[in-house]
Amino acid sequence: MKIELCPNCGSDSYIKSGIVNNRQRYKCKKCNYFFSVNKIGKKIDDYYVNKSLQLYLEGLTYREIERILGISHVSIMNWVKKYNIKRPYNSTYHPTYKILNADELGNYFQNAENVKGAGVIVTELGDKFMLIKWERFKD
Repeated sequence: MKIELCPNCGSDSYIKSGIVNNRQRYKCKKCNYFFSVNKIGKKIDDYYVNKSLQLYLEGLTYREIERILGISHVSIMNWVKKYNIKRPYNSTYHPTYKILNADELGNYFQNAENVKGAGVIVTELGDKFMLIKWERFKD
């Protein structure tokens, strides 16, 4: 794999600096950082990172998000820590959610009783839609 930039400072000025565990090591001339060729790993698409953080902010738990998106709850916890996401603390309510296709979503909103006295958010989830609902004035 070809090294493009220093992973520490982003400089393109580096030199070879030995071999460790049969992997070429490099040294950045700008920040004196030693690094190796990055391993090719599994990377989750940014769409799912953003979607999981949105769902977290809406009040869903890590495991609920895991069941919906199919992404490990540990990965979601790591993203929350990495991006320093703070969810407003409110233990008096917990949102409910439904996964609907376009026709089901239209039928849901035709009935006024479904949205009366509640907050509703609809977000895209691949080829379906996720409806998040919570009571507006819960005691």
